[in-house]
Amino acid sequence: MKVKQSFILPLVLVTSLFFLWGLAYGLLDVLNKHFQEALDITKQRSTLLQAAYFGAYFLAALPAGLFMQKFGYRKGIIAGLLLYATGALLFYPSAGMQSFSFFLFALFVLACGLTFLETAANPYITVLGDPESAEFRLNLSQSFNGVGSFIGPIIGGALFFGTKAEADQLGSVQTVYIGIAAVVLMVAGLFMRTPLPEIKEEEQLDQQHAGKEIHLWEQKHFSGAVITQFFYVAAQVGIAALFINYCTEQGVGIGNEKAAYLLSASLFIFTVGRFAGTALMKKIPPQKLLAIYAAVNILLCAMVVFMKGMLPVYALMAIFFFESIMFPTIFALGIKQLGNQTKKASSFIIMSIAGGAIMPFLMGWVADHYSTAMAYLVPLACFLVVVWYGWKGSRVR
Repeated sequence: MKVKQSFILPLVLVTSLFFLWGLAYGLLDVLNKHFQEALDITKQRSTLLQAAYFGAYFLAALPAGLFMQKFGYRKGIIAGLLLYATGALLFYPSAGMQSFSFFLFALFVLACGLTFLETAANPYITVLGDPESAEFRLNLSQSFNGVGSFIGPIIGGALFFGTKAEADQLGSVQTVYIGIAAVVLMVAGLFMRTPLPEIKEEEQLDQQHAGKEIHLWEQKHFSGAVITQFFYVAAQVGIAALFINYCTEQGVGIGNEKAAYLLSASLFIFTVGRFAGTALMKKIPPQKLLAIYAAVNILLCAMVVFMKGMLPVYALMAIFFFESIMFPTIFALGIKQLGNQTKKASSFIIMSIAGGAIMPFLMGWVADHYSTAMAYLVPLACFLVVVWYGWKGSRVR
């Protein structure tokens, strides 16, 4: 990978953003179980954390894009980091008040910051070097998102469920998020002091669509991608949200702390799966691999719902491996051959991750009224949509 000397520091700084939002996501599912006990709330109510987190993505995506269109990506990144730090700092008074509603507000502010970061970092990383190696740079940076995701549950498991945490259940939350805010503010300071090349995007039609007007919503592979991404993210978030509950309720001696470490291991498996899936795509067409992986996850979800013991716990962990390629693959298939509509199409697909705000709440309702195992029928149904898109819906007409 060839990178200009002047781009090395910006590349490192932007890559750090992937780690930071991965860390926030990795802690989210541990907070679910922790707040159920520390604040005495139901599983369904605890999934409002996911609603606040992913709802922010839906509401802030377009404002983030408009902000960056006017002020540039560098200022968009700095604004995102400041919002991230503000949300993290708000966890301190939330814990002092022992208010779940205040925690939801704090998480919403934090996630608005993450929306700015995600909207900026993905396109920005592609211009920091030769165009030929853009895809490699983006995949490399995204791998650090996975690293942050599996480190998050390790931190949460040790500090939220450890022996000392039992005496001061919300004090550990204050400590973790004050530490995160300090790191994020340090990174924001580096971005303020570092001159970065600004992206100047000119949307041009590709050869195939030169002279043609593209009606975006008439492109079935695009509209199908928006729908499919909604259901995929719904499945991914719901599976992780009730992971700790499922493991501790299997009757095999798994406590909260060990379940948090199993979640961390699952997110590591997710990261490994992304590299493995990328290699497999050299041999298998992406849409075909997507359909196969989704079909495997339907079988694994069925094991989680209907089996008992450690085997379904391992099946639940294996789902993460087969999820790994789904988001970027659906995204890439959805924006194929859209010419000057590609940027607009990308923003709609990003907004569709609002599925992560809705489905976990439905899973929480099923878990409270029936069982946590039965709740996994919801992601099973979601993966049916992904199978359809990989098999048929992604064809460019």
